[in-house]
Amino acid sequence: MSRTLLPHAPWTLAYWLAAIVTGLCCCNVWSQEPVAPLVALVGGTVHTVCGEDLPGGAVLLFEGKIAAVGLDLALPPEAQRIDVTGCHVYPGLIDAYTQLGLVEIDAVRATRDTAESGQINPNVRAQEAFHPDSELIPVARAGGVLTVLAAPEGGLISGTSAVMRLDGWSWEEMTVHPAAGLHVQWPAMAIAPPAPGAAPAPGRAAADALEPLRQAFADARAYAQARQTARQEGRLVQVDVRWEAMLPVLERRMPLVVRADTWQQIESAARFALAEGVRLVIVGGYDAPLCAELLKSAGAAVIVAGTHRLPLREDDAYDAPYTLPARLAQAGIPFCLASAGRAANVRNLANHAATAAAHGLERAAAVRAITLSAAEILGVADRLGSLAPGKEATLIVTDADVLDTTCHVTLAYIAGRPVDLSNRHTRLWDRYRRRYAPPAGARETP
Repeated sequence: MSRTLLPHAPWTLAYWLAAIVTGLCCCNVWSQEPVAPLVALVGGTVHTVCGEDLPGGAVLLFEGKIAAVGLDLALPPEAQRIDVTGCHVYPGLIDAYTQLGLVEIDAVRATRDTAESGQINPNVRAQEAFHPDSELIPVARAGGVLTVLAAPEGGLISGTSAVMRLDGWSWEEMTVHPAAGLHVQWPAMAIAPPAPGAAPAPGRAAADALEPLRQAFADARAYAQARQTARQEGRLVQVDVRWEAMLPVLERRMPLVVRADTWQQIESAARFALAEGVRLVIVGGYDAPLCAELLKSAGAAVIVAGTHRLPLREDDAYDAPYTLPARLAQAGIPFCLASAGRAANVRNLANHAATAAAHGLERAAAVRAITLSAAEILGVADRLGSLAPGKEATLIVTDADVLDTTCHVTLAYIAGRPVDLSNRHTRLWDRYRRRYAPPAGARETP
């Protein structure tokens, strides 16, 4: 049988090139504009986060970086001046835990790429599954969220998360930090009832649940030792991608990120981190204030999994999730805020911070929790999270306080590139606004 491809066959090179070009033209990053050489945002209230607010200040952007921030800046005459008087300038918001880019439609299994099969998957890398053309990315940008942590889930050791900027043609271009943390879904620390006729064994079920995790760490340490010995002896090193992915955690170059809410889980995770000598970040952290001293001794930080959730137990205060950030701040535990829910709701990140501010957290701390504090915990504070010279020009301009629910983002820059804020929501709004608009010249009904 001839293997010659017919010119009209759908698998010809011309067909695929046409399909690729069509797909690129429809993707949500087609509107990318080049980085302007010199841009000055002047007249607005500049919230540096790392310092004082500057009413009537200016931010100078040069080649994707923040060149200067201050009052009465001497701006170069060739700078493109953008008047933002009456507006507010903030660093781009950072969602420190989400599945944005890994999930498109929750109800459609084919669009969910958050978990790998099996229990021990340290080699899984979320950045490689990140979908740069997701329709949810422009929606998040319109809400001021310009950077996210794309985190895997599932199994016991889920894999490695990545800090991603929400602008770019590919996941490689969108990656800010490829290895932000190794994620573990901490098992429930419930006490299993004893078998009939057997003596009670408190904690046995918890110990059994943690045994695969302890074994994985033991295997990774053995692998590291074997690799070092082989190199010293000049032998070839046989690479195991699972244990290779855990080496940065063992060497404290990358934190162990544990999903845990109850005090039993948090206490168990903190003691495990102390025993293994690894850095620890807790995601969720509902009962973290109850374990404050242990968390501080472990040098742990907490990523609060949103404030818009129900109390964990029936006898908890109704506002326990709302006051959690304030209680963490009072206890002196480093923390930040994340949406940690459906990818479609990343746009509501600022509302989580606003709720925390309405229930005891200082407003400045609430803004910091979704900007600089998140950048510090994720290991990118040298590049993002505040408006300071030398950092990436990733910022937003809003028409009101970012914690005000009526606030709108009017301008956004990612690494100095102006971002198109249109999205599926705005397109539908405009479509139906025009559909039901009264005809020209029609009189309004009194």
